Amino acid sequence: MRAAVAALRRRGVAKIVVAVPVGAPDTCREFEDEVDEIVCGAVPEFFQAVGQYYEDFSQTSDEEVRQLLSRAAQRNA
Repeated sequence: MRAAVAALRRRGVAKIVVAVPVGAPDTCREFEDEVDEIVCGAVPEFFQAVGQYYEDFSQTSDEEVRQLLSRAAQRNA
C-alpha cells in the first residue's frame, strides 16, 4: 500500500484515499499521516492477520495479476 501511495504522490494526484475492510490499529493510524483520507472498516484491538477475517483468503496467482493489469491498461489506453 505504501508503494502505491508513493507512486501516486510522484504522479501528483489531487487526493489519495486508502480504504481497507480491516486493518491493524497502528497501521491505520500511521496512514493518517501518509494519505489525505484513510477508511478502515474494522479496526480490531487484537489484530493478528488480515486472513483471519475472511472465509476465503486464497493467494492471487502472478498470472491473474498480469491479466488484471493488462485489462486495466487496455481500458485506459
